[in-house]
Amino acid sequence: MDKNVSAAYDRFDDKVSERLSQIREMIFDIAQSNHKIGPITETLKWGEPSYLTEQSKSGTTIRLSNVKNKPDHCGIYVHCQTSLIGEFRDNFSDELEFSGNRAVLVDVNKPLNEDLIEMFLQKALMYHLKT
Repeated sequence: MDKNVSAAYDRFDDKVSERLSQIREMIFDIAQSNHKIGPITETLKWGEPSYLTEQSKSGTTIRLSNVKNKPDHCGIYVHCQTSLIGEFRDNFSDELEFSGNRAVLVDVNKPLNEDLIEMFLQKALMYHLKT
C-alpha cells in the first residue's frame, strides 16, 4: 500500500479503518478473480482512499471514507451520476443503507453483509462494461 494511502487509513477511527480495510481487500480480490477488471490503481482522491480500473477502464471510481455526522459508519462512494446506488436502493433498501445517490453506508458495529457489498463492488468495478 502506498504510504499516502496508508496514512489516510490511519486517520480514520480504528473501527472505521478496520472495516474499510476489509472492503479494500474485497476490491482487490474481486479484481484479481475477473480478468475483465484488470489491475486496480489505488490512490487518493479528496484525501481519501480511491480505487480505479485505470488500465481496463471497466469500472467507476470507488472511494472509501468515514461518514460525516455518523461516526459509527463508513461509506463506499461512487460517482453520483452512475445508476449503481439507485439500482441497489430499489433492490436492497431493507438490507443496505444509502446516502443520496452517492454511497452505500456501512455500520461498523454490525456484521458486514459481505454478499451484497461484494455484489455492489463487482458492479462498480464493471460499471462501464454493461450493455
